[in-house]
Amino acid sequence: MPTETKFFASGVTLQVARANRVYVAGPMTGIVDFNYPAFNAMADKLRAQGYEVENPADHGVVEGAQWADYMAYDLTRLGLCGMIALLPDWEKSQGARLEVLIAEKLGMTVVDAHDLVTREAV
Repeated sequence: MPTETKFFASGVTLQVARANRVYVAGPMTGIVDFNYPAFNAMADKLRAQGYEVENPADHGVVEGAQWADYMAYDLTRLGLCGMIALLPDWEKSQGARLEVLIAEKLGMTVVDAHDLVTREAV
């Protein structure tokens, strides 16, 4: 059986394939540079520890995009992950709160991003 078949069934990403993928969530709206420096720094730390990372800052600013456009895209990326890593003040973000609610409903591991990189570094 090819490895591909083991992890993907008709385009569905199975839990085993999502296990090492982490989605970074936190506040963006109303923050200088959309908080991209914090997102990128955490994504770099997680990648250095061997995680595959979905970083919402990677898409940058898209001309004409509204909040709902970004969320619609980011939620598709969240669904590819087995874990969500939360940046400081995530609870102040409507988008991050929605992402956490969905992550919990999907049975994903929800962790403080700093605790994750600190724990793994030990």
